[in-house]
Amino acid sequence: MKLSARGHYGLIAMAYLAQRENEGPIPIKTIATAEQVPEQFLEQILFSMRKAGLVSSVRGPRGGYTLSRSSADITAGEVIRALEGPIAPVECLEADAEECCSKTDNCSTKFVWEKLRDTMVSVLDNITLQEIAQRGDKLIVNLEQTK
Repeated sequence: MKLSARGHYGLIAMAYLAQRENEGPIPIKTIATAEQVPEQFLEQILFSMRKAGLVSSVRGPRGGYTLSRSSADITAGEVIRALEGPIAPVECLEADAEECCSKTDNCSTKFVWEKLRDTMVSVLDNITLQEIAQRGDKLIVNLEQTK
């Protein structure tokens, strides 16, 4: 499974919001500039995040986006699912997949894909935005110290 730019940038944007979760709404332009993500693309991503209930938006001159829950309560898996759909390395493991091939019921390699999916889900569902933000904060501090 290859993560699309949508999933990659979405997780980056959510980590940015997590690093600043006590600062109030962050304008989309600020996030886009800081993380070098095209603003229009980020708008689409954050719309999906809002629809999934992961961010809230505030309109007006002091508006922007905030996490809808604590960064400790949002996992990387939730973000990826909101942007990419089900986490499945092959189509036939998706919950709503119809028969993807004639061997679905007796596929000799299905257990490999199931194990891969289960491992990916476990990793993504056990990493919170808070953990990503804390590791990112360390990187930011280290970069600032080398200047």
